[in-house]
Amino acid sequence: GCEARGGGRRRSAAAATPPIRARIARSFTRRGTAAMTDRLVPIEGNGQRLDGGSMFGNAPRAVWEKWLPPDDLGRVRLATRALLLRGSDRLILFEAGIGLCFEPKLRARYGVTPDDRHVLLESLAREGLSDRDIDVVVLSHLHFDHAGGILAEWREGEPPRLLFPNARFLVSRAQFERARHPHLRDRASYLPEIPDLLEASGRLELVDGERSDATGPSVRFHYSEGHTPGMLLSEIETPEGPVLFVADLAPGRPWVHLPITMGYDRWPERLIDEKRELFSSLLPRGGRLFFTHDPDTPFARLERDERGRFTANPC
Repeated sequence: GCEARGGGRRRSAAAATPPIRARIARSFTRRGTAAMTDRLVPIEGNGQRLDGGSMFGNAPRAVWEKWLPPDDLGRVRLATRALLLRGSDRLILFEAGIGLCFEPKLRARYGVTPDDRHVLLESLAREGLSDRDIDVVVLSHLHFDHAGGILAEWREGEPPRLLFPNARFLVSRAQFERARHPHLRDRASYLPEIPDLLEASGRLELVDGERSDATGPSVRFHYSEGHTPGMLLSEIETPEGPVLFVADLAPGRPWVHLPITMGYDRWPERLIDEKRELFSSLLPRGGRLFFTHDPDTPFARLERDERGRFTANPC
């Protein structure tokens, strides 16, 4: 199966939350990695509809519409899905989706569905949790469809506000600098309030190595430059082999095929090389992928087809 299950804890949303530093200190008295991977749970966020041509870069519509049929406006259906790691000593959320960070006009522009509920919070509640229970939030990058869900719902006249009041936020150093000083080409992908709020929280950790004390020994970081500088890809060790939170390196199953990239990628050729290198490393280790944007498939097993091409089969 594609979930690593064990005796993961289940806490009430109203349960008391010990200081994160104390929990992290306790966790490092246990060096076995299995303790950190009791259960991996997909956490659905609000969906989106975005232009199919932009999502598939230079792939012709006659090809990509077989994978994701567009609506009457040429938009394809996308998820903005998070991954919850329910360990025995901490709860780690990988990303937060788009949420309801936009005013209604922009929700319509970006096809946010539903447009009246913060679905990520509802999905956490189905796990018996609230945002207050999360110990660590790992953000692959700070584009609004990956980080917008850390904000409370937009309300007219109210300033933006961070959710997850007890969590440490992990972002790569290079990506944080990009969000602070975006290029004209990707400036619209960032919400300028998010870097300010993260910094002001006092709970921001900028990472540039393979590990962090906050996530423990079972989470290893890779870095990608093709989509955006310093995109953080989290490889989670499980008894069944590694699971890679693949973020926008491959937003869903069609993008696992090496030549398929997005129009949003800043450096498509580099991204293709990064996919080849990382997938070649994962394949012999029984690696699986976790997709944030695939509308139907959270987990897939990485394989090669009869022609030697990488594929991802739901599991």
